[in-house]
Amino acid sequence: MDEWLMIAGIFVGIIVLIYLFIFQILGLRVINSNEVAVVEKWWSLKGSLKDSIIALNGEAGYAPGLLRGGIHFKSVLMYKIHKYPLITIPQGQIAYLFARDGAPLSPVQTLGRIVPEANNFQDVSGFLKNGGQRGPQRGILREGTYAINLAQFIVITPNAIRSISSNFKQERNELVSMQKTLAEREGFSPVVIMGQGGSESSDMMGIVTVHDGTSIQQGEIIAPNVGEEHASFQDPEKFLELGGRRGKQIQILTDGTYYINRLFATVEYRPKTVVPIGFVGVVVSFFGSEGVDTSGENYKHGELVSVGSKGVLEKPLMPGKYAFNTDAGKVVLVPTTNIILKWNKTETGDHKYDENLTEVDIITKDAFEPSLPLSVVMHIDYKQAPWVIQRFGDIGMLVNQSLDPLVSAYFKDVAQTKTLIELIQERSAIRERAVYEMKEKFEKYNLQLEEVLIGTPKTAVTDTQIENILMQLRERQIAEEKKVTYQKQQSAAESEKSLREAQAIAEQQSFLTKSKIQIEIEGNNGAALASRAEQESNQIIALARANASKIKLEGEAEASKESNVGLAKAQAIEAQVKAYGGAEFRVIQEVTDKLADAIKNTTVDIVPKTVVQMGSGDNGSGAGGTGTVMDTLLKFITLDKLGVSLQHMNEPSAVTQEDESMVKSEQGEDAQEKQS
Repeated sequence: MDEWLMIAGIFVGIIVLIYLFIFQILGLRVINSNEVAVVEKWWSLKGSLKDSIIALNGEAGYAPGLLRGGIHFKSVLMYKIHKYPLITIPQGQIAYLFARDGAPLSPVQTLGRIVPEANNFQDVSGFLKNGGQRGPQRGILREGTYAINLAQFIVITPNAIRSISSNFKQERNELVSMQKTLAEREGFSPVVIMGQGGSESSDMMGIVTVHDGTSIQQGEIIAPNVGEEHASFQDPEKFLELGGRRGKQIQILTDGTYYINRLFATVEYRPKTVVPIGFVGVVVSFFGSEGVDTSGENYKHGELVSVGSKGVLEKPLMPGKYAFNTDAGKVVLVPTTNIILKWNKTETGDHKYDENLTEVDIITKDAFEPSLPLSVVMHIDYKQAPWVIQRFGDIGMLVNQSLDPLVSAYFKDVAQTKTLIELIQERSAIRERAVYEMKEKFEKYNLQLEEVLIGTPKTAVTDTQIENILMQLRERQIAEEKKVTYQKQQSAAESEKSLREAQAIAEQQSFLTKSKIQIEIEGNNGAALASRAEQESNQIIALARANASKIKLEGEAEASKESNVGLAKAQAIEAQVKAYGGAEFRVIQEVTDKLADAIKNTTVDIVPKTVVQMGSGDNGSGAGGTGTVMDTLLKFITLDKLGVSLQHMNEPSAVTQEDESMVKSEQGEDAQEKQS
């Protein structure tokens, strides 16, 4: 039994000696493929390090190189092996590094510069030999697996601080603070700016503040744009090489994903500037050079400048969405649609420009003191918007400091010239006058007045005088309305009467139709009779015209006959006169003849009925013995009065014979005419 124990002890001792020889003296180390190891040298013939940690030249200390997966022999008598898993950064994360060895930082630096030869911090020798600096680094580790020498670089992740430093406890407070700061800045994840429909950063932009490099120039509040070659601040070395400066940057980050070292630059999420429809955005720039005034020499209220200069830009932003850096300026929204300002403390528009406006206190001509509610509709031309903002700062100041005093003073002046009733009844005329007169004043402020609306004057609750006047006006209007109502009722009654008559006519329509047809028949008959009568009339007229023509012809013939007879008689008388020896003898003859005719036709006896004939033969009368005694006597007496001797009477005359022949001719014509 003792022998077996002895043999077992010897075997164990041999195993221990073999272990000590292999693992302690020879230093056998097995490194898995997912591990690395830092070699720490206990002692060296080259001495130890003085002011560094990494032994680049074989001194005692941490070796720059790593032991990778495999079997390695490092005697424990000279080396200490620090084995740990490879540094793995998950997708979507960022790891930061703190270099424990390297050149010191310059006064303008807060982070150590990136050394391309360091191969993402996996080559310590390349890092140190090419100017790598101690302290927090500008470079970062993105997703992937890295063989990092934790003796040189401390790796800070969201959940751990990876290091093998012997004085880790002394550095822990600083590293923990650094980790906390990065967590507050969301520095362990990339900057993600989404477009519409994305996460909480939808329609957002990134305002960048750089914490490394030289300061901005004196007098500036924001760092200028240095181009796009630094890949939107993802390459700090390139940014600084291009002249980038620390501080707020004029350049912003728009939609995308950016792996930015949050120790180098922080990003603040802000919404993009939206200029809605119906507005323009007037830009007030805080950044740029001194611009040239474009407002003109006659404009004394300020300056307008072009893009890239400080001041109010002459060209506004039209409706749209803009990634505008609000640290470099501000955008003042100016409505280009109609703005309604209400001087009424109980009403306020959505724009809030009139939230400080109240009714205008006025005094009328008849000493009433009501308050007058008003509404003013105005418009700002989008081209004039920069002028308005440059002059007043914003629309609220324009309304409170300029338009309110202007409008109030105008209507106070108008009210003093009107009684309360006139103010109410002449509101339309007052409104038109106000629009006309105030439009010019608004144009001086680069505004366009569209309309002025006047409300009903109001008084305090305890004041009933105005209400009494208004009541009288209401009663007067009610009376007028009643009058109109009665007229309407009368018109309705007349319309009803017309309707009844129309209904009665409709009921008798068949009789009316028959009578109408009968009227047409009678009319046709009458037309026929009239036509016939017209024809008969025409016939009668034709006959009358024929008879008239006949009578006219007969009259003309009779006249011609009478004319010819008269002429013949005249000639015979002229011949007789000549035969009698003168006109007086012819007159005697005519008188005698007339007297004889009168005695012949009378019934009165002039002479005795019985006359004794004294003899036969010629009685001197020239009648051939055919006359009576009375005829002869009268002739003698007449001739005697005329002084004609009987001698002349007894002479035969050619004229008498001609007269006798003419008389016979006339008697023959008369007898012929009577016969016809």
